[in-house]
Amino acid sequence: MSTVRSVAVLVGSLRKESFSRKVALALAGLVPPSLKLEIVEIGNLPLYDPDLDEGTPPAQWSAFRQKVKAAEAVLFVTPEYNRSVPGVLKNAIDVGSRPYGSSVWDRKPGAVISVSPGALAAFGANHHLRQSLVFLNVPAMQQPEAYIGNAANLFDAEGKLTNDSTREFLRKFGDAFAAWVERNCV
Repeated sequence: MSTVRSVAVLVGSLRKESFSRKVALALAGLVPPSLKLEIVEIGNLPLYDPDLDEGTPPAQWSAFRQKVKAAEAVLFVTPEYNRSVPGVLKNAIDVGSRPYGSSVWDRKPGAVISVSPGALAAFGANHHLRQSLVFLNVPAMQQPEAYIGNAANLFDAEGKLTNDSTREFLRKFGDAFAAWVERNCV
């Protein structure tokens, strides 16, 4: 039996009916059994302030850091705001990367899925996030790239994925990600 790898999933949208969260939940049901995806919530993290890291950092930061550090891989599922990632996701990245020398991201294999109700599928956010992952020393899966556009047409009223071609794409993405994680886990 193969090893089951834990994956911390960060969803860059706080919206109640978030398409990014719907994609993350759909993917969780399509990945191979060698991956266990768990969404790590980021909406309650206080804004990163280095002064707060001196002494006892906020409890939310410590809990977040522990969850991500315990995971063997990371997956980012994000919308695009102003050709970049939402502030809440950037804040989570900053919280996890500090204090200097204690980054929870270091050497964790990762991947990015960008999601949008528009046709461009959050291309800018996807690539902007990848720039940060280079600095964070997260080996990010290069192929297949995952840009999910027209997301408003992919789900039913209960939030279930109804588009067969998107389901098949996510299944292939999940297979590739599982192989990537296995090859890159330290």
